[in-house]
Amino acid sequence: MSNSLSRELSNRHIQLIAIGGAIGTGLFLGAGQSISLTGPSILLTYIIVGFVLFMFMRAMGELLLANTEYKTFADIAHDQISPFAGFMTGWTYWLTWITSGMAEITAVAKYVEYWVPDLPNWITSLACILLLMAFNLTSTKMFGELEFWFAIIKVLTIVALIVVGIVMIVFAVKTPFGHTGLGNMVTKEGFFPNGANGFLMSFQMVVFSFTGIEILGITAGETKNPEKTIPKAINSVPIRILLFYVGALVVMMSIIPWQNIKADDSPFVSLFALIGVPFAAGLINFVLLTAASSACNSGIFANSRILFGLSEKEQTHPLMMKTNKRGVPYIAIIVTCILLSVTVIMNYFIPNATQVFFYVTAISTILLIIVWMFIMHAYAMYTKRNPNAHKESIYKLPGGLHAARLVQLFFVFVLVVLFIMPDTRMGVVLSPIWFIILGILYWRLQKSNESRASKQNIQLPNKENG
Repeated sequence: MSNSLSRELSNRHIQLIAIGGAIGTGLFLGAGQSISLTGPSILLTYIIVGFVLFMFMRAMGELLLANTEYKTFADIAHDQISPFAGFMTGWTYWLTWITSGMAEITAVAKYVEYWVPDLPNWITSLACILLLMAFNLTSTKMFGELEFWFAIIKVLTIVALIVVGIVMIVFAVKTPFGHTGLGNMVTKEGFFPNGANGFLMSFQMVVFSFTGIEILGITAGETKNPEKTIPKAINSVPIRILLFYVGALVVMMSIIPWQNIKADDSPFVSLFALIGVPFAAGLINFVLLTAASSACNSGIFANSRILFGLSEKEQTHPLMMKTNKRGVPYIAIIVTCILLSVTVIMNYFIPNATQVFFYVTAISTILLIIVWMFIMHAYAMYTKRNPNAHKESIYKLPGGLHAARLVQLFFVFVLVVLFIMPDTRMGVVLSPIWFIILGILYWRLQKSNESRASKQNIQLPNKENG
């Protein structure tokens, strides 16, 4: 047994992990709600959020390459801000994945129910956890392979929709909604049919759909040749956003006028059904199943590495740092999966646990935005303390500190929007409780460490005298 991670993730793994992280279930399932709320201006929302998150990723990339020994965001915050900031960042990110992982496992059970309606949700949830745990315990490369194929499925689905959609638009195919064409996006209501309010409210849903984009930062410590693969993956983020998000939405609204897209339905199902695919609903259900499984898989990987990093800093039990011969932190993975198994119990006792997890996921998304803010603050501290390193960096955030401050302001704006929205307001109000708990735990940890160090100093002379 050792206490070190191995670099087994290749360039193709990292590229597809980056794509998979940027394409969540939000696009396949939540696009209908965001389009109906905002209309054509949803395209502008995706472009703005995509650009800001690209700048965020550039800042994170510069930090990761400034020190290739960084394994997680907690390492960055610990080094650039303070041990307390590293503690807060690590445990907050851990909580976001535990809660969102629980929600995604419940989602997996719901998607399987589509084909096997009599199968209890708790059995599906347990099978999902055990299967993903087995894969993650095998090797880091196995995690990468799973994410590679999960991402391929999502990409192929979107590309198929875009290609078929373009053909329909070019030939102005007649549908129950009229002829297809880009003109369907230009209506008498204008680009902002629901006014500034509808446009501003769309930001929270779009940000939700991008949660997970930062997973690339967790893979850095196990990536082959990070100096080459990480910049390549981050630099392609804008193209992916334009193609997979903006491209897909343009095609959708060109074929089905935005007024006819229902908030509760997936536009992907509607569009494939319109094309004449007989198994459209089943196809998208399968894609959603793989997307949710991918999120669970990422959660197990991310949380085990977070626990590994916190253990290195003596901010959790030292057993979390134990790795097997393949460099996998197996105890951290098992502990993560045991915690996720709470989902199995909840699905057993609460048949309609989905609603419970909706509120929990809202809180976790708010906490994730705060983690993003920690990372940007760490970047700001890095540029101030290491101006020469920043200047000589081979991969840097354009605009440096000024750009970082603008990204931070945008995150504050999103939190304000989340507070205004009735569905997410409670999450914003409750989130400070988590940081109060962390503050108390850190204070107790420090007291415990000081007490242990004090006892060791007293005992050492006694041993010599004896």
